[in-house]
Amino acid sequence: MEIKRRRAARRRVAGAVATLLVIAVPVAAVPASASARTGRGPEQLYVAPWGDDTWAGTAERPFATPARAQRAVRERTARMASDIVVNFRTGTYRLAAPLDLTEAAGDSGRDGHRVIYQAYGYGTPHQEKVTFSGGRQITGWRPDESLKGFWRADVGGMEFRQLYVGDRRATRLVRGNSGLADKLKPTKTGYTTASPIPRTWRNPGDIEFVYRYGYVEGRCGVSGISGSGSGQTTITMDQPCWDMLRNLYGADTPKEWFEVENSPSFESAPGSWYLDRSRPGRNVLLYRPRPGEDMRRVQVTAPVLESLVSGTGRPGRPLHDVAFKGLTFAHATWLAPSEPAGFAAAWSMYMRPGKDGEMTALTVPGNVAFRTAERITVEGNRFVHLGAQALEFSENSSYNVVDGNVITDVSDGGVLLGVVPPDTKGTNRGNRITNNWIHGTGADYRASSAIWDTATQRTTIAHNQVNDVPYIGILSGPSDDLRGIMHGNRVLNNRVFRTNRLLADGGGIYLRGEQGTSFADGAVISGNAVTESKFNPEWNVGIYTDDSSNWMTVDRNVVYDYVASIGGCSEEWGDRPVQNIRYRKNFWDDAVPTWLERKDYPGAWPPADEQNPEEGCGEPRGLQFAANTKLPPADPGRACSSDPECAAIVRNAGLLPSYRHLLHAP
Repeated sequence: MEIKRRRAARRRVAGAVATLLVIAVPVAAVPASASARTGRGPEQLYVAPWGDDTWAGTAERPFATPARAQRAVRERTARMASDIVVNFRTGTYRLAAPLDLTEAAGDSGRDGHRVIYQAYGYGTPHQEKVTFSGGRQITGWRPDESLKGFWRADVGGMEFRQLYVGDRRATRLVRGNSGLADKLKPTKTGYTTASPIPRTWRNPGDIEFVYRYGYVEGRCGVSGISGSGSGQTTITMDQPCWDMLRNLYGADTPKEWFEVENSPSFESAPGSWYLDRSRPGRNVLLYRPRPGEDMRRVQVTAPVLESLVSGTGRPGRPLHDVAFKGLTFAHATWLAPSEPAGFAAAWSMYMRPGKDGEMTALTVPGNVAFRTAERITVEGNRFVHLGAQALEFSENSSYNVVDGNVITDVSDGGVLLGVVPPDTKGTNRGNRITNNWIHGTGADYRASSAIWDTATQRTTIAHNQVNDVPYIGILSGPSDDLRGIMHGNRVLNNRVFRTNRLLADGGGIYLRGEQGTSFADGAVISGNAVTESKFNPEWNVGIYTDDSSNWMTVDRNVVYDYVASIGGCSEEWGDRPVQNIRYRKNFWDDAVPTWLERKDYPGAWPPADEQNPEEGCGEPRGLQFAANTKLPPADPGRACSSDPECAAIVRNAGLLPSYRHLLHAP
C-alpha cells in the first residue's frame, strides 16, 4: 500500500526535521486594561492618508503614516496614565518598511494600560476600512510585442512571488506534466530526457519544478537546460535544493513532479503572469488580462515586503499589552523559495543546509509575527493576499488572544503558535485562538495547516471555522525533542470541513505526540464538527491521532464523510505508539478505507508490516470507547440532523452567533 512508502518518507522527514505540532488549552481572559478599570478615557491619536507627519496627530491634524504614529506612541509610553489608541482613517497605508515593535524601544503598554492600533470607529456600524499593505502598484503597462495577449511593465529590481490584480490573486504561468511525466530520468544533478520539449522553455533560470508527494509539496528551481539536435536533453537543478529534496523525500521522489512554473513558453490563460528576471536589475512583468480588465485602469499590486508587523521581546522582557483591531493586512511576500536552496518542505517547514551534511528545519514565517510577546490582542482583522503564514506567535509567547479575524488567500498557513523550528525550547502558555474564519490558505505551499499549534500549554482553540484548505485544518502536537512540554490543551467546538483538498495523509483535526502525563492534564478534543472531505480517496482522517499520540480525550464530536473517521498510525519503531486515548459520546460514520482491514473496535488503524517493520504501523494501546454512536454511512449528515444531540453539536460548532457576520464579509 502507498501509505507504507510514504511512512518511510515521513520517517526521513521526522529524522531530518525532528519537529511536529501541538494542541490547545483553556486560558483566563485577558484582563481589562487599567484605563477601563479606572474609567479614565484613552489618549487618542489619528492617522489619515491625507494627513501630514509634521502635524500633531489629532483628529483635525492627523499623521500620515503608521511609522510616525508609532514614534508618537513611543514618546508617550514611559508616562502612560491611560490606554493609547491610534485611530486609522479610511485608506491604504503602503508601508515603506515593516512596523517593528520592540519592548526595548518603548512599544509596549505600561502599568496595566494598552497601546491599541485600530480602524477608526472600530466595533461600530461606522468602522472605516483600513489596509496595511506591503505592496507596490505596478504602472506603465503596454502591450507586449512578442507574447500575444500579454501586457508588460518594467519593474526594475523588484522581486516577488505573487501578484494581485484588482482584488484577485493572479496565477504564475504553469505547465503540467502532460507528455513528460514518464520521460524525465532523475540523476544526481537533475534530469536527463530524450524529449526535446524542455529545450523549448525560455529563460530556464526562472523555472521551478513543483513536487506533490502524498502529504508534502516541494519546489526546486532550474539552474540550466542544455542539449542539441536530436540528442539528450539535460536539466540541471538548483543546488543545494536538489540534494535536499532527494535526501528528504527519497531518491525516486523527483519522478513525481507535478508541474513546472514561470516560463513565457508555458501555455497561458487569462489572469496568468510571469516575472522575467533574465536581465538583473531590469526585470519585466508580463500579465495576460482577464476579460473586462483594462490595464490602463486596473490596479496591479506586487508584494515586496516580507513582513508587515513584527513584534519582538527578549526573555524576561516580552513585548506586551498591544492590540491590533479592525485592520486589513495585505500584500506581503516571502522570497526564501526563490533561493538556490528552494523549498524542500513538510508541515510548513522547509530545509536549509546544516552542519556535517545534515539539514536544518526552519518554519515558514508569519507576515505578521510576534516573538516573545505577552498579552497581545489581534482582533477583528482581515489577513488576505499574503505570501507566507498569515500570523505567528512563537519563541516565548503567552496569554495572547487571536479572536474574530478572517484569514484567506494566504500562500501558506493561517495561524502558527508555539515552539517552531529551528527553536527547541520556549514557553508558550495560556494563548487563545477563537472565533476566526480561516479558509483558502495554502495557495502556494499546500502542505500547510490553517491552524498549527506546537509545544504549548493551556492553549484554547475554540469556535473557529476552518474550511476549503489543501491539507490539514487544525494541527496540534509536539516534536519528538519536546516530549513532556505539552499539557492542558483544548480543541473545542470548531467547525472544520473540506480539508485535504489536494494532499493526503492529513486530517480535519490532526494530533500527535505526548499531550500530558494523564487524562487529567492531557488534551481534550470536544464539540467539534468535522465533515465533508473525500477529495483524496486514499487516506485522510477526520480526527487523526497519529504516531506517538498519548493522553487525549476525544469527546462529543461529530465526524463523517472523511476517508476514515478516526484512527492513525501507531508506529512501533522508535517507541512511538498511539496510546491512552478515550473516545466518548461521539457521533461518526466510522468510515474505514477499502484497502484497510477493519478492527474489532472503531477506527482506521494501519497494521504492522512484517517484512519491513519500519515501514508499517502497529496496534494502538489503551484505547477506550464509551457511548459513541455510529451514523449510517449512506447519509450520515441527514441522520445527524435527525438526532437532537448530534444536531446540537453541529449547531454549536464554529463561530459563535455574535461572530457569524464574518461569514458574509467581503
